[in-house]
Amino acid sequence: MVVGWDAVSCLGTDFSDQWRRAVAGQSGIGHLTRFLPTETFPVRIAGQIDDIDFPEYAFLKPRNLALWPSPVFKYALLTAHRALKHSGIDITPDLAHRVAVTYSSAVGGQDALIHGDRRMVAHGKLPPPYVNPNSCINMVGGKISILTGASGPITAPVTACATGLSSLIVGSMFLDAGKADIAICGAVDFVLVEPIVAGFATMNAAYVSRPDKMEEKPASASRPFSRDRRGFVISEGAGAIVIATREFARTYGLKQDIEIAGWSMTADAHHFVSPRLDTVGRCMAESIRDAGISPVDIDAVNAHATSTRTGDRVEYDALKTVFGNRMPPVTANKSLMGHAMGASSAIESIFTIEGMNRSILPPTINYSPDAEMELDVVFDGPRNMEQEFVLKNAFGFGGCNACVVFRKMV
Repeated sequence: MVVGWDAVSCLGTDFSDQWRRAVAGQSGIGHLTRFLPTETFPVRIAGQIDDIDFPEYAFLKPRNLALWPSPVFKYALLTAHRALKHSGIDITPDLAHRVAVTYSSAVGGQDALIHGDRRMVAHGKLPPPYVNPNSCINMVGGKISILTGASGPITAPVTACATGLSSLIVGSMFLDAGKADIAICGAVDFVLVEPIVAGFATMNAAYVSRPDKMEEKPASASRPFSRDRRGFVISEGAGAIVIATREFARTYGLKQDIEIAGWSMTADAHHFVSPRLDTVGRCMAESIRDAGISPVDIDAVNAHATSTRTGDRVEYDALKTVFGNRMPPVTANKSLMGHAMGASSAIESIFTIEGMNRSILPPTINYSPDAEMELDVVFDGPRNMEQEFVLKNAFGFGGCNACVVFRKMV
């Protein structure tokens, strides 16, 4: 059962504000200021997160984070802390050994490593002692374990842009195997670092400015499934989801509104970035079958939908293969908040859960129909509808596919 959640994204650092803006169709994309781009730097826009107010969170005092300069740590800790608070769970010493941590990151604290390298090159100084720990991806979950006292199973699933959803699936596996009663799942990524951003641009994956044309407004750049899509807008964010067994939730009087009804993970075994139709489609179909339902029972799809030419087309073709002419409504949150790498599927799962509880599908903004993709995209404002089963898709570099079916308990 999903018992607690929290997120930060370019829509805001308070989840209620993020939800309000999403339903209103307000974009969080703006001009890139995390670093100062040169005149020839190809990426000019991004989804950036405002800094948090430390006094509100005593455990995040600057002194405590002095050796952890990468923002992945403070935002992972923040979302995990608030998700646990939302759940109502108090991790006491007698409970700690039954709490798993699968919170991870696709990129981790590479910014700290790059800073250390530049310091060596520019000044001939050895890197500070915290550089290597900052760049260890599993350290994100380790810090959450230290913060919360959770001493059950701990691991760091890394499946590129599917990391958040993979974390949720692995956490669910621990619960189903009887190895834990609670799992703190999620992902964090802050990749607005010069060489990483530039690397996405040279891969022709990220949205880049066209010097020969009038500059578009940042808010209109991310446009999943649209005929004029031009790549993803690089973003940053974090999302934490706390899950518990049905028995634990019942015993402790926790909310039991949403459950993970089914899931699947597949490998494309095909190409390092280009998705493969049959394995993507099989991932969707297997997750639906694992939930014990048929495609016709799916009420909505929260798509991966990065706004790339190939990625969106393969996802559409896979949806068409699975659902045929009975395509459910589709929403694409990246139109609002860009692509936060591994954190995206965690944040989008949280938006899915919130939407199911509120019977609302947030809109997909900037949508202009592509004649080659016949989809019921929710684009003309939010759509009010009951959702018992929702399919969430996530696909990552390396051919890592993950799909989850969420069920609202009725």
